[in-house]
Amino acid sequence: MEYGQFCPVAKAMSLLGEKWTLLILRELHMGATRFNELQRGLALISPTVLTKRLNELADAELILRRKISGQRGFEYFLTQAGKETLPMLKTVGEWGMRWARGDLRETDLDVELLMLYLQRSIKTENLPGDEAVIKFEFTDLQKLNNWWLLVKGCNVDICLENPGKDVDVYFTTDLRTMVACWMGDRTYRAAIADKSLRLIGPSVLTRNVQDWLSDSIFAGIPPAREI
Repeated sequence: MEYGQFCPVAKAMSLLGEKWTLLILRELHMGATRFNELQRGLALISPTVLTKRLNELADAELILRRKISGQRGFEYFLTQAGKETLPMLKTVGEWGMRWARGDLRETDLDVELLMLYLQRSIKTENLPGDEAVIKFEFTDLQKLNNWWLLVKGCNVDICLENPGKDVDVYFTTDLRTMVACWMGDRTYRAAIADKSLRLIGPSVLTRNVQDWLSDSIFAGIPPAREI
């Protein structure tokens, strides 16, 4: 997209203004490096569009595309120019929390994206022992209603099938409540008090969930109507 202007905003938007580009950069900043990992965080993007956007970012030198040794695919890494988009993404996110969150529709509540974010939010160093299992049951979903996060050392895996291991902490709630708690719109304590969340497990883990499950980086930013 070209604007035919020398203004730096116009020049930046010619690189970053295409649909999906900023969200691809978001996923890369959050640790995704492979095509399938990017698709997980961008469920509605087509493979064709994702390939096109990645090629554009590589041509603009915001990312480096590197062949995976012994495989057909590629890995994608942020260059210095790409890394310097992080403050801009944070600013966009903060603006969205203040001014765009009032339009949160049911179709925006993506359980797969939420679980990907929860997987990335586990602070493994704050969980006792080398292994832990956390189960999430979403009472309002017909499909994809049971999820397990399997922690082993510093790795966290997502499982949709019962792994056959003892569960340390159970979250039973609806999708909107869990999104609201992770985004900081509600406290876990308030959700438990009004029975929209049932949290079962040892008190050392359930008393303060944020000790081992970090909130969104945008948690705590109030909407404009509350300022």
